[in-house]
Amino acid sequence: MKILKQKIKGVFLIKPKLFRDKRGIFRRHFCKSTFKLNKLSHSVLQSNLSENFSKGTLRGFHYQETPYGEDKTMSCISGAIYDIVCDVRPKSKTYGKWIGFEINDKNRYSIHIQKGCANAFLTLKNNTVVHYYCSQNYKPKKEKCIRFNDPFFDFKWPIKPKIISVKDKNHKNFQL
Repeated sequence: MKILKQKIKGVFLIKPKLFRDKRGIFRRHFCKSTFKLNKLSHSVLQSNLSENFSKGTLRGFHYQETPYGEDKTMSCISGAIYDIVCDVRPKSKTYGKWIGFEINDKNRYSIHIQKGCANAFLTLKNNTVVHYYCSQNYKPKKEKCIRFNDPFFDFKWPIKPKIISVKDKNHKNFQL
């Protein structure tokens, strides 16, 4: 795997090394020693699959308050997503900044997101499946959220979100 630092501290784009032959493709999806070598969180307490039926489905922005923050490593197993990671760590140099990535079943990239960053994704194809590892168990009472169109961040989505949960539509504006 090639682990590439991004402009937000603690966010990495992971490019897998592919092994191809007549049977198909093999790739390492998670490697504790490679993560540790690159100083990425490597404990996994929960693994999630998000199955999305329609293009334009938006999920997030979600994160958990300290000390329940979670590191996540996200991959798109089938289909395609545009994923935005937003820095909500008040003491960070990139506080309030965001970056976006397209990850899909063709480029096979993953994104590692450090706790203290919120993330959301928008499906770019029908029948998109996203898999992610989390370093913390989900704690509903510790969840924090940001609205997908919050004016403070001015997020730029590549297509208009069409399917959004009532919860994700109705978050209050972000407060500094």
